[in-house]
Parts: sequence; C-alpha cells; structure tokens
Amino acid sequence: MSTADSLSASGRSSEKLSLPSLQSKMKIDPEGYETELGLVYNQFKSALDLFQQQAALNFASSSGVCADPTISKDLSDRASFLAHVTPFYPKQLAEFPAQLAEFLKSSARTLPSGLRCHVTQALILLINRDMVDISETLALFMELQTLGDRTLRNLAFTHVVHSIRKMNKKHKNEAKNRALQNILFVMLQQDDEARAKRALITLCELHRRKVWFDDRTANSICMACFHSSSRIMIAALSFLLDYEKIEDDDNDDSDASSAEDDPNPRSAQVVISKESIYKAHSQGTVSSKKKKKAKLQRAIRSMKRQQRLSSENNNSNYYSPFNHLKDAQGFAERLFSRLQTCNERFEVKMMMLKVIARTVGLHRLILLNFYPFLQKYVQPHQRDITNLLAAAVQACHDMVPPDAVEPLFKQIVNQFVHDRSRPEAIAVGLNVIREICLRIPLLMNEDLLQDLVLYKKSHEKAVSVAARSLITLFREVCPSLLIKKDRGRPIDPKARPKAYGEVNIVSSVPGVELLEQLDYNDEDKEDSDDV
Repeated sequence: MSTADSLSASGRSSEKLSLPSLQSKMKIDPEGYETELGLVYNQFKSALDLFQQQAALNFASSSGVCADPTISKDLSDRASFLAHVTPFYPKQLAEFPAQLAEFLKSSARTLPSGLRCHVTQALILLINRDMVDISETLALFMELQTLGDRTLRNLAFTHVVHSIRKMNKKHKNEAKNRALQNILFVMLQQDDEARAKRALITLCELHRRKVWFDDRTANSICMACFHSSSRIMIAALSFLLDYEKIEDDDNDDSDASSAEDDPNPRSAQVVISKESIYKAHSQGTVSSKKKKKAKLQRAIRSMKRQQRLSSENNNSNYYSPFNHLKDAQGFAERLFSRLQTCNERFEVKMMMLKVIARTVGLHRLILLNFYPFLQKYVQPHQRDITNLLAAAVQACHDMVPPDAVEPLFKQIVNQFVHDRSRPEAIAVGLNVIREICLRIPLLMNEDLLQDLVLYKKSHEKAVSVAARSLITLFREVCPSLLIKKDRGRPIDPKARPKAYGEVNIVSSVPGVELLEQLDYNDEDKEDSDDV
C-alpha cells in the first residue's frame, strides 16, 4: 500500500501529507498520528522483507546494485523517517533500532551504496539521540569502514570518533571505555589488514585528540609495530615518529603545508615576498597581487606554526606515546630483532631505526648491539645520513658503557672530521661529536679534543662555530682536557665527568643548615623574651 492510500484510509487524504510534512506534524502531535506511524512502520517492514527476498533470489548483483531501485528508495525514505520520529514513539518503535542494526549487519555488503549510506545515517541519528548504545554498534561501524565505499568509510569513522569524544566529554566511564577499547584492540591484532588498519587509525585519532590518552591505548599503538602486515607496521611507526607533527594537522590547510617543508620559515617569507613583488612589477595585474598576498599569508601561517611547535617541544610536559611503554626494553629488543631480519625498503628501516633510538634514549635502555649496527651506515655519502646521526645521538645516554659507543664515535670522527672532507660534513661531524659528548663525556680524550679544537680557525663559518661550541662544552664538563688558552675562565676548573656507574651519594639533606640557623634564631628570641 502506498503512502497516499494509507493516508486516505486514515481519513487524512485531503491534507496530501508527504513523509517530511507528516514527520513535522508527528513531532508536534505524537498522539494524534499513531495510526499513520503504524502504517509507515508496516511499510518499512514490507519493503525490508521484499528487499531481503530479492537478495535471497539473487536479484541483487555482486556490485550491490539492486534490480528494483524503487524498493531501495522506499526503504531508505521510511528508515530515515522512522529514525527521526523514534524519540516521540519509544514504545511503538522499541524494536526498530535493533531491526535497523541487524539489517545493516547482515546485508551491508550487498546493499546499493546510496541505500547503505541512508540506513547508516538513520542508525547514527538513533545513536546520537541515545536510542542505541555505541558499545552495541561499534563493531558494526568498524566493519562498515572496510567495505571499500569511501563516503561510507568517512561517515562511519567520523561517527565513531565523535561518539566516543561525546561520551567522555562530561565524565569518563572507565568500564565502558575499556569495553570499547577491547573491541578495537582485538581488531588491531587480527591478520585481516583492512580491519586492523581501521582499528589502528581510530585508536591513533582518539589518542591524538586526548580522548583515550592512557597507557593501554599508547601500548596498543606501539605493539602494532609488530603486526604481520607491513602496511600496519609502517602506519604505527609513522604515527609514533610524527606524533608532535600530527597534533596540528587539522588546523592547517593544504596551502600551508607547502611552506612547512622549508626548515627556515623566515627565509621562506623573504623569498616568497621577493618573488611576488617581482611578479607584481613585471605583470602589473590584479591576479599577481592576489598571489603575492596569498603567499605572504601562507608564509606567516608557517612561521606561526613553527613557533608553536618549537614551544611545545621545549615544554617540560612534552608527551609522546613512548612515555608509557610498559616493557620498553622488550619493545626495543623485539623491534631491533625485526629490523635485522626484515626485507623492507630503506625508508621503512630508517623509521624502525629512529623509533628504536628514541625509545632507547627516552627510557635509558641498554641495547649494546644497536651501536655496531649503526656503525655500518655512518658514511658521509650514505642516504639520509643526518637522520642516522640524529638517531645515533638519541640512543646515547650516561647509562651506556663508553666502550660500547666508542667504535661508533671513532667512526664518526674518522669519516667526517678530516682535512679532505667537505666543510658541511666537518660541521655536521663536529656537531654530532658535541652532542654525543654532552651525553657521554668519557668518550673524549685530550689528544682528540685538541685536534678537533683546531677547526676553530677554519674560514668556513659553520665549521668554526661547531668547533667553538665543542670548546664551550668542555669548559663546563672537563676544562683540563683543553689547553690553557682555550679554557678561558671556567666556572669550576676542577670539574670532571663522572666515571661510568659513579653516583654522588648525599650524606645530608641539602639546605639543612638553614633550618639549624632558623632554630638557633628562635631560641635567641625566646631567651630575650624571658629576660
């Protein structure tokens, strides 16, 4: 029975109500339209049965295109209609949310794209109005993201993130959060790459937005580095390495990203302004002036973003998912073992290497085999050598035995700092030596330091500055290694680096003499009062 026939049977044919107008009238007077509600609900059930019968008889093709589009339209219209009026008829439509969810769960892969999106939107509407709990439908919405429909995937992903954020906005329900996390954790551990990828993306987004900002989520993301799928592993590594960069991705437009590639945003601004001024004078058109203005705005946005990132990185409360690894030593050892045996391309190996170095440095781990592994790649002509050297610096800390790092340290000195090396390579080598000695000063000896200090006389500014920074460091750490004229006026002429394993044991509480002096003054005051 069509809508017009149904309305005629109910005595309301003169009003010529369509579904949208009927919906608005139902919201105003729910009790007066219970008959029409029953008719539309029966039509939904009939269309649902008919669609399922067609699917059973193979009337739906493998591509999900229904043979009769009118049935799909009737079904989507009535599903949307009932979803809007369900809050006004909780008793009459008590079974409708479960029916909608079950239909989507059983037939999502064979539904036409338009019908599938409309039914999903109807279910989202019910969840947003608290007619259905997110814990009952999370697995379904994660499954919908794996169907290959881009529109549906974005719709389902946005809904999951929004719903969990909304749930945790006022007060956090730990039990409910754990139940939802367990669903995603199980999906992430599955061998199915599509499901694992969507689970990882969802966890990363919720962690990035500080919704699930806990140890369980951070550890689950870190453990994804050991997934059997290379794509899942690479996605997890990318998130861990670029965590601070991802923080502000939503606030930047696509135009600003091109200016972010320049490591010196101030110079980028100068270059852009010169180019735009040249175009304005040469062409003398309004469009060139607009381009000039747009490029300047992009450069300014880039400068502000660089300043914001640098202030965040310098903040003592700077956070990384590595901070909450439950077994940091086991994580580093497992990832290093996979790095040694994997057949991935060089870029992926570099990502694994940087994650290991960052974990070792952050948690002050002992991974002695890591330094000889780095030593094989320390060559001036090596691809991505600056990242490799940065990883080497990050992996050094005072808990590492100097003997383990010494071969790597000598390799850097021999390969980068010599008279036949290019000036930029010498500058890089001196800076890396300074950073390693800042962490492990025992690696430096007097003869080597005096040879390196001679580069302060270089005509290349970068080289001379790097050599002088090395002098400045050892004026504080160990002035005795410098010749007399390079020591200047050190703060502590007898300063020396601690021996490996040496610990300063405090015999008394620092500042206790101030308390004793305070007690003595109080006693004198009491004596004077008695007199």
